[in-house]
Amino acid sequence: MANPTETAPALDNSAGPVEPAAPSCNHADGQARLPVAVVIPCYKVRSQIAAVITGILDRVLQIYVVDDRCPEQTGRFVQQHFANPRVAVLFHEGNQGVGGAVITGYRRALLDGYDIVVKMDGDNQMDPAYLPALIAPLLAGTADYTKGNRFFELYSLTGMPLTRLIGNAGLSFVNKLASGYWDIMDPTNGYTAIHRVALSLLPLDRMERRYFFESDMLFRLSTVRAVIRDVPMPAIYRNERSNLKVAQVLLDFPRLFMSRIGKRFFYTYLLRDFNIGSLETLVGIPLVLFGAAFGALHWIQSVRTGQFTSTGTVMIAVLPIVIGVQLLLSAIGFDMANRPDLPLQRLDSLARMPHGSASGGRDGRAARAGRTGKP
Repeated sequence: MANPTETAPALDNSAGPVEPAAPSCNHADGQARLPVAVVIPCYKVRSQIAAVITGILDRVLQIYVVDDRCPEQTGRFVQQHFANPRVAVLFHEGNQGVGGAVITGYRRALLDGYDIVVKMDGDNQMDPAYLPALIAPLLAGTADYTKGNRFFELYSLTGMPLTRLIGNAGLSFVNKLASGYWDIMDPTNGYTAIHRVALSLLPLDRMERRYFFESDMLFRLSTVRAVIRDVPMPAIYRNERSNLKVAQVLLDFPRLFMSRIGKRFFYTYLLRDFNIGSLETLVGIPLVLFGAAFGALHWIQSVRTGQFTSTGTVMIAVLPIVIGVQLLLSAIGFDMANRPDLPLQRLDSLARMPHGSASGGRDGRAARAGRTGKP
């Protein structure tokens, strides 16, 4: 995880403080721009960034280009070619990773007062035509965070490399365990949108800075009980070269996922609540481990001595495993049903209602306070 001292990077404020325009602000063809700010993390995307900015400049209110110490000086390139007050370029003094760049953009958007912040990559693999669909649940108040899902339609996967397809499928399942969002697919999709209420509750200083950022975001959102929605969209692949180092991912991701799984169980099923899912997990895991260890020990002894293991010994090994697995499956079923259904932005609106009103007041503020834990 990034050093906390790196979370306050030096920013280039040459564009000056941006005062959010009203959502009714129109562009050249008379249509209203989407009431969002877009954060674009940049690292080795100089050849694609112009197309990305051009594609969204007339669609949104504000763009934050975050140069993450790019060796191609993408930020300077944007300053030279887009002299527009709605395009602000922010610079990092040192490389912090994609997560660090996004967090810098998030902080600036919060400072400038935007309610919805979209994250798009600078490699031109995210179609701006899907922006309205991406932010629609946030505008309707039915979600706090939305993300693209390239797995919704079979035809949309035709351009995805097989290795990436298999890897994303595996990561999706592990992410479900780590975050508790069992109905969410394609966790590494970086085309996302978040409402300021949810964003302001996240511990940005403690979030992962590099390629685990998207997965860590889902985990952090689960700790504040944010509502997440998938938005179907096709996969777009051109000739861009990924900066992801596979060897590093294979070494780092298992450790990071195990950490998030353990933290989520502690905060959700031990600290903040103790329920049937807690009990099933705490009983099921020891049973499975005991049965597996007992069975393995006696199997090794049987091989060494050449003697058959008795039926009773086999049952002592098998029965705890069977019961433990059943308990763990039941706990997973409970976890799948234990998902948040009230968006934080609606809860925040209830908390702001006058004291003593039908649905707000003290109860609303108390409910909101219960979601502000920051593991």
